[in-house]
Amino acid sequence: MPTPPFIVELRTHIGHAPLWLIGVTAVVIRDDEVLLVKRADNGVWAPVTGIVDPGEEPADAAVREVAEETGVTAIPVRLAWVHVTAPVTHVNGDQAQYLDHVFVLRWVAGEPYPADDESTAARWCARTALPDMPERMTARIDAAFAAGATTRFEWSRSP
Repeated sequence: MPTPPFIVELRTHIGHAPLWLIGVTAVVIRDDEVLLVKRADNGVWAPVTGIVDPGEEPADAAVREVAEETGVTAIPVRLAWVHVTAPVTHVNGDQAQYLDHVFVLRWVAGEPYPADDESTAARWCARTALPDMPERMTARIDAAFAAGATTRFEWSRSP
């Protein structure tokens, strides 16, 4: 499902105006591999991303998005990074900005395939042999592989 129904309803009222949304990035790890999808809207390779539904826990959204987009079953291990994305204008003209939660997930079962119309390919990639992708996506993967159990966050204030 490319656009959640609650956003479609909001867009009937606000058109393409900027919308603040809660997002998730699911970095699914299997040994030294990471799960990637090739997005249908722009052809970019990326970890699975998605929008948190109203009332949904962000970790549950990450698990759901992985299953919906790739057919893979994974479980959340930790929250790696919380950050605000740059404003984006989607292919259809909708403007949005996301409070993104980057989760590390552990693979449980399944081999990836493009399970819905949001991606044209899905595959495991060695972390050392990632395809070309925007820095904003490699930064999310780097945060997931960073050692330790602390969550990275952005802070714009100085002491």
